[in-house]
Amino acid sequence: MMRFLLSFALAKGVRLLLLLAAVSVISFGLMELSPIDPIQAYIGADMMRVGEAQREAIAAYWGLDRPPLERFGRWLGSLLQGDLGVSMIYRMPVAEVLAEKFVASMWLMGAAWLLSGLIGFGAGVLAAMKQGSWIDKAIQWYCYTLASTPPFWLAILLLLAFSVWLGWFPVGLGVPAGLLREQVSVWDRLHHMALPALTLSLVGISAIALHTRQKLIEVLESDYVLYARAQGERGWLLVRRHGLRNIALPAISLQFASFSELFGGAVLAEQVFAYPGLGHATVEAGLRGDVPLLLGIVLFSAVFVFCGNALADLLYRLVDPRTRGEKAW
Repeated sequence: MMRFLLSFALAKGVRLLLLLAAVSVISFGLMELSPIDPIQAYIGADMMRVGEAQREAIAAYWGLDRPPLERFGRWLGSLLQGDLGVSMIYRMPVAEVLAEKFVASMWLMGAAWLLSGLIGFGAGVLAAMKQGSWIDKAIQWYCYTLASTPPFWLAILLLLAFSVWLGWFPVGLGVPAGLLREQVSVWDRLHHMALPALTLSLVGISAIALHTRQKLIEVLESDYVLYARAQGERGWLLVRRHGLRNIALPAISLQFASFSELFGGAVLAEQVFAYPGLGHATVEAGLRGDVPLLLGIVLFSAVFVFCGNALADLLYRLVDPRTRGEKAW
């Protein structure tokens, strides 16, 4: 087992390094090809009052007057020493910006991940137990409809319904406006996080529900379940004894593999709700040409998604010994 874990970690580590190198080069290249002028975006509304000499000074301060290869080489050298650079927007180290934004996004994505997993798993089990009934058809219709619904569109609908018309939730932001950090209560944070988390949960239900439904139907049609039926087992007791154990782990693995969809949905949902997380920071960095911050977020999100997929892969290999002989590449 230890040998397997070591070889798995080594293979995944090499693959992660190659992935980070690729996304760094591609992201930097795309930012260079972007029509956004980072100096103009940095100056903002004061553009008419800033002269050419001041623009050159700003470019020299942030190193934007250097050739692209030299700037990428400097960034890479700093990265190898553990320094992600300084954000032009927030004027603070990128590592501190990532830590601050990730805390907000972590609670949001964690709540959405947990809710979508539990609700999706429960809906999938219910649909399989009621196969062919109106409940099964309603759950499938709901899942297929949400699977084709853009997260930002659903976020706008929920914002209009629950914040603008009903007034149950705040329109946006992560905490009430005008309050100091020490004045913000846990309830305030949960109240502001509820609607973005609900948006991500509703979008994430579809995959886990449909997967669980199909797997449980296969289990219920297997020979050993037919034998259990012949012994008089029925309904929930039959599913609990012979179904849940077989479908739970694949469902958990699928949920871990959904980190990429979760992060992508969070970017759009945070932008709609003006929630101050990593997604909101990503859009700000892209629109304002903050290359160090954008590269830091890209690397962080790549590690985040890669770890989710690696955990799902590891779970499969631990549960099914037949897959341990396959290469982890």
